[in-house]
Amino acid sequence: MKIGVIGAGAVGAATVTALIRTCDAAAEIVIVDRVGTKAAGLAADTGYAAALVSGATVLAGDYHELAGAQLVIITAGVNEKAGGATDRSDPRGRLVLVPQNAAAYAEIVPAVVAAAPDATLLVVTDPPDPLADLARELAGHDHVVSTGTVIDSLRFRFHLARELDVATPDVDAYVLGEHGTSEVFCWSNATVGGTPVLDVFAASGRDPATVRADIESTVRFGNITIIDGIGASQHGIGAVVGRLAHAILSDEHAVLPVASFRREYGVTMALPSVLGAAGVIRTITPKLDDTERELLDKSAQVLREATTTALAYR
Repeated sequence: MKIGVIGAGAVGAATVTALIRTCDAAAEIVIVDRVGTKAAGLAADTGYAAALVSGATVLAGDYHELAGAQLVIITAGVNEKAGGATDRSDPRGRLVLVPQNAAAYAEIVPAVVAAAPDATLLVVTDPPDPLADLARELAGHDHVVSTGTVIDSLRFRFHLARELDVATPDVDAYVLGEHGTSEVFCWSNATVGGTPVLDVFAASGRDPATVRADIESTVRFGNITIIDGIGASQHGIGAVVGRLAHAILSDEHAVLPVASFRREYGVTMALPSVLGAAGVIRTITPKLDDTERELLDKSAQVLREATTTALAYR
């Protein structure tokens, strides 16, 4: 199998690191970056690691060397720190990156599709949802998935688990809508051991409203906290991309809150989705309360406006 990774920055590097751990010796990973020496350096470094952990082959190449790829992962673009998307008071959040990264995608996606027309495209670059809409238009097919709110849902579950003093995999909870400031925390169906987490908090004497506010703030701005510390949010999303790549390449039909184009909302947005070789097979809309449904509609509107900006770069 062949996998393309576009972009050799922090997220690209974390993605390749995750791939060499989840792929087998038959895998060939091709790294493409506008700075060829950067791609070559990353390929050499991760190639040595791959020789130890999986035997996968890692190469630096140009777009034409993506021919035959089943999956192409796009991480290239201006990151949040360089693009000025680290102001907690700015409601646009990652969406300020749309113009710069849409311009980059206008060059990247046609080159990818020319080389690997049958590849599923996984959009990682921020903001992934409007860029996935642009990629879908440029590619001319629907085999386009964004990382959606998988990382947000992971962070949500992680912090719930800490508050509940349980293991993270034992918490079932989703963040839906935009991977960004308008994201929707689905508290009404968040459970642990089959019991609503808010009931567990109330039974322990804790104020559910305070817990909600604290966790939502921590998750919503988790990327900025990471950037303040190490300069880029990379390892968590890299692991997420490795998980999504496995689901796609193995046609797993795993249920994950990735984002794909939803006709009922007129935009790419995250919902629990069955993920396989061609991308999203179908979505599973969870039961939401009235407030959550209203917030999801508002998140979709935010994304529609951002997508209008992104599509101007077609």
